[in-house]
Amino acid sequence: MSQIDRSLKAFENTTEWADLIAALDKLNKVLLAHMKYPIIPRRIVISKRLQQCMHHALPSGVHLKALATYDVIFKCMGTNRLAQELFLYSAGIFPLLGNAAMNVRPTLLTVYETHFVPLGERLRPALNGLLAGVLLGLEEGSDHFERTNKLLESICEAVQPTLFYGSLWECIASNASIRLPAITFILQHVQKKLPLSEQSYIFGSDLDVVVTAVCSSVQDSKILVQRNALDFLILAFPMDIDLAKQGFCDNDRIELTVAGVYVLLRRDMSLNRRLFNWLLGLDVPAVQYNSKPRQH
Repeated sequence: MSQIDRSLKAFENTTEWADLIAALDKLNKVLLAHMKYPIIPRRIVISKRLQQCMHHALPSGVHLKALATYDVIFKCMGTNRLAQELFLYSAGIFPLLGNAAMNVRPTLLTVYETHFVPLGERLRPALNGLLAGVLLGLEEGSDHFERTNKLLESICEAVQPTLFYGSLWECIASNASIRLPAITFILQHVQKKLPLSEQSYIFGSDLDVVVTAVCSSVQDSKILVQRNALDFLILAFPMDIDLAKQGFCDNDRIELTVAGVYVLLRRDMSLNRRLFNWLLGLDVPAVQYNSKPRQH
């Protein structure tokens, strides 16, 4: 305990980023010397210091050293204790990927793959935050796109698809910054050759959230988000299907239609073409639709 206190004292005298690296080095040495103990002393203070070291304005050297500290802590704790104390450490790690330097991203993804995915369904309390953080790094054409995509697929398998997509729709409904990568991910993982009755997990467990998320996306300020949202409408909510028999109510159809018509205000040909395809059923393949009944 006294060694931890002394190492934490070093953080109080930092004036520049090099001092933070030195302080993290001292903390790492103490933790590595006591790897056999699963309980981390002063864990609340340590988590706050690490969160400060993950600030996006700091250089990549500080981020890498802090991630090394997270890795040591998670190895000490083990899976069971990490599941219990995930809330302490997630605040520092989750927001980093979207702002991380290219040399930091592989290390951060390794931490996710090594320590978070094995938690399985115990990730549920932190799932929305984890998805929001990972999706910020899902940029098509980037060096780490495939690895980030595989990480999301691993998380989906670990927590079960229905729970995963339910959280994904909640993120889309409440977080505009991740709508584009989130809807893109969904569209890429809908199997077009299979009826949706065999992919009902895509809609999660709450249809109200799906409707809210799609409406918000269709009315988003970014055209790319609107395009993807309309593509999803064409695929999942065709006008020639009686959605009322599939768990939706008439108000859901009205909400989606009103939100869809909104895109006409953009006067964009690509949006108008998608909207008319959806409303008129043009160039739309026949899709068997079936979804889980609404939960009241």
